[in-house]
Amino acid sequence: MGTSRLHSAALAAVFTLVCVTAAPASAAPNADLWAFWQASDESSDERIDHGTWQRLLDRYLAVADDGPNLFRYDAVSPADRAALTAYLDGLAALDPRRLARAEQLAYWINLYNALTVQVVLDHPRADSILAMGGGWFSRGPWNDDLVEIAGQPVTLNDIEHRILRPIWQDHHIHYAVNCASFSCPDLAAEAYTRDNARRLMDAGEHSYLRHPRGLDFDPDGELRLSSIFEWYVEDFGGSRESLLSYLADERPDLADRLRNYRGGIDYHYDWSLNAAEPR
Repeated sequence: MGTSRLHSAALAAVFTLVCVTAAPASAAPNADLWAFWQASDESSDERIDHGTWQRLLDRYLAVADDGPNLFRYDAVSPADRAALTAYLDGLAALDPRRLARAEQLAYWINLYNALTVQVVLDHPRADSILAMGGGWFSRGPWNDDLVEIAGQPVTLNDIEHRILRPIWQDHHIHYAVNCASFSCPDLAAEAYTRDNARRLMDAGEHSYLRHPRGLDFDPDGELRLSSIFEWYVEDFGGSRESLLSYLADERPDLADRLRNYRGGIDYHYDWSLNAAEPR
């Protein structure tokens, strides 16, 4: 390898290390409604076939009883990469405004998660999604135009923060979309549908809040929480007190300890790729 290539590789390694160990300030966009996507057709009984996405999850998602679920990115075959592309193209060809609201929810969540997997597959040497942006100084792909739907370029941030969060106004969204990182709530082993969305989001919440990457107390008794609860505290009541009350409701075994907690909170997030095999 020539000197210039070595230098570039070294710079890339340093950049990735900095990204993985530092939570980006841009990780917490506000919920800002994109009104174009607010329409729905509650008379529609159309159901989208997410079978391709389900088959990919069945083949490549390594489900762990004690979390996190990991994806076997490097095992994805060329045929399955093509299938993923075709699935995403099919979703992009639809106009979700013609769907019922419950069908839209599954559409946007599956689109987000499948796009994220595609981004990782397109960056086979990166070991963090923060190193997968469209430019040298991008910190992740979230603002990249990844798909065009109904004539509108759409980013991952658009899906999460301009569509899902403001339209549904449900904190469970944070347990449904997966950012391909170790500290993210699990990528669900089932494709979302209008029938299973509530069950999957509830299950994601339940498992995340019972894993140390979501909630834990350190040996000295300090509360450790995922940075999700700091970045998006407004979705969990808007204050420390409301957040602790929410966590107490979800963790009855820790309810008294959480409701009476007066110490500091150590927020943390590991941006390492949720890969089943090291890169």
